Amino acid sequence: MVKKIGIIILLIVFISSSVYSDEIDTEEIIWKDNFIQASNSKEEPKINSRSAVVYDRKSKKVIWGKKENERRPMASTTKIMTAIVVLENANLDDTVIVSKKAAGTGGSRLGLKTGDKITINNLLYGLLLVSGNDAAVALAEHVSGSVESFAERMNQKAEEMRLEDTHFIVPHGLDMENHYTTALELAEMADYAMNNKKFTEIVATKVKTINISGRSKSLINTNELLGNLEGVNGVKTGFTNGANRCLVTSVSRNGMNVIAVVLGADTKKDRTRDSVEIIEYAYKNYTIYDLEELIKENYEDWKNINEKRIDVIRGKNKNITTKLDKLDNYNIPIKKQDIDNLKVEIFALKEIEAPIYVDDYIGKIIVYNGEEKLYELCIRSDVDIARLTFFDYFYNLLKDNIVNMEEAM
Repeated sequence: MVKKIGIIILLIVFISSSVYSDEIDTEEIIWKDNFIQASNSKEEPKINSRSAVVYDRKSKKVIWGKKENERRPMASTTKIMTAIVVLENANLDDTVIVSKKAAGTGGSRLGLKTGDKITINNLLYGLLLVSGNDAAVALAEHVSGSVESFAERMNQKAEEMRLEDTHFIVPHGLDMENHYTTALELAEMADYAMNNKKFTEIVATKVKTINISGRSKSLINTNELLGNLEGVNGVKTGFTNGANRCLVTSVSRNGMNVIAVVLGADTKKDRTRDSVEIIEYAYKNYTIYDLEELIKENYEDWKNINEKRIDVIRGKNKNITTKLDKLDNYNIPIKKQDIDNLKVEIFALKEIEAPIYVDDYIGKIIVYNGEEKLYELCIRSDVDIARLTFFDYFYNLLKDNIVNMEEAM
């Protein structure tokens, strides 16, 4: 009897030393090969999730989407913005004393108690690894004094990031009216967050031991794709009855970095399968193509033939020189089979009246993938050309007459 009691106590201690949320299952991952094989197709993904997107981090373009601009509840993926605001406004070494309100927050929990002392750093691990709603409230209260004030900061940050279809009411993501985002804006949010070194470190962590008031707790990341799908290095899971299953995934593979988002999946299996399907579809069918050489070759060919043909009306200089607008990034995601369909067209003014100034519009160069417009760049003047005055006309007329008289002699 004593032996059985001892075993039970040991089990309780073991379970309490590791934190699991309602988003974790401890079953062995056996889905990977089946899901990848099922998604190994050039056909458009057919997924259960209500909305989804694959977003290329380099070009900031959508590779594939399903209702990616539709407003939806986001559950615990909210905590991506929570972490952004905390990381930009708090010291990681600060100690937080947990309030009764934070300790009493329901849903997935880190397991905080009223009066617990814990650092911001450890709270962030509890927020992002095990989706602690209690950690979210504790962080919000420490940074802004209240959940409501913190939500205002979240919305200010969303406005700063030009996320026009995103609005926050709470820092944890429990179902609330007017708490929403879109798959695309959530991808943009994650893209922003992944530029923060500390954020990327946390969301890439599979297991972490933290300290709460002298007690050690082992946290296990709720992200089922982390460590089980090639290239996955974050980001965040989510689940509420209103939002259903959600997952934001960061993947870096073969020189292509993407954020994949699925919102509103019926089950965790659907969430996992849908995420794998859209990720594998993107990597199987798309590549990152550098347009710089293609654009510059076509522009130089045009320039050598057509630049001198532009008629400068009433200009002191009859010849204009041009330049091409600069792009920070010429790389775009494109279907591998479409590379041979790329074409460049150039449209330019045939005449332009002086005065002309540097950066004045002369024309444009457009890159098409078949009929789809991919890029458009302006061609601009590279010189100032003054307008002829009355005295210039008089001088030119006088000069022409002198030349004619000399030729006649």
